Amino acid sequence: MENLPRNRSMLAALVLLLAGCATAGAPQSGPHLSPTECRDLAAIRSNAPPTRGQQQSELSALRKAGYNPSPWNDDPKFPENLHAAQRLVDQWFKTECQQSQPG
Repeated sequence: MENLPRNRSMLAALVLLLAGCATAGAPQSGPHLSPTECRDLAAIRSNAPPTRGQQQSELSALRKAGYNPSPWNDDPKFPENLHAAQRLVDQWFKTECQQSQPG
């Protein structure tokens, strides 16, 4: 009986931790790309030489899509992870950025 309050607080902490993990993995609602990212991705797709800011926007979008480049170049799933993130960013660009473009 002495451990009952301790077990309850441990259980409550565990429930909160698991709830936080579950919501962190939940899909994000609303737009995934910012207006700046949309603008910069559109500029990159126009085949003009990209600026550093445009490249940063592209990397930011790829990171939102789950790509995490390794600073040591030792990612065993390297091109696959990048390609999967690029496909997701392309989908977001088509659904979110094209709607906000005039024309």
